[in-house]
Amino acid sequence: MKPCKQFVLYYHDILFGGIGGNDPANATSAAVTNETKQLGNFSFGMLVVFDDPMTKDQHLLSPPVARAQGFYFYDMKSIPGAWFAYTLVFNSSDYKGTINIMGADPITEKTRDLSVVGGTGDFFMARGIATFQTDTLEGTKYFRLKMDIKLYECY
Repeated sequence: MKPCKQFVLYYHDILFGGIGGNDPANATSAAVTNETKQLGNFSFGMLVVFDDPMTKDQHLLSPPVARAQGFYFYDMKSIPGAWFAYTLVFNSSDYKGTINIMGADPITEKTRDLSVVGGTGDFFMARGIATFQTDTLEGTKYFRLKMDIKLYECY
């Protein structure tokens, strides 16, 4: 099946206390629960809320074309893994509206598919797949994901 709309965006996440130190002006995400190491490795139980810039290229300082707003939590004790639920908020000359994305992110896999479960505006009732690929990883301080978004229901 051929997608009715397809584009690639880069998701930039700067964890509070990471690259920008403890400067909330530079952070785009923050842990809202404490890590519970006694329950397992890989930050199991940590919940992170984010408002991350989405760019058309890999450069953090490029103009954002959307914001990714939502949360992820580390949900696996045996391997690194997270679960995401967020909204891409577009307000540009190219697109206006939102895309809602959710699903499991088994971080050690080369690519991971998350579900596009809806949208508004230019993406009204969109359905499809957002394929994640880790592009850069600097521990828990910063990571960048390449997101290949393919929509199969467009109205």
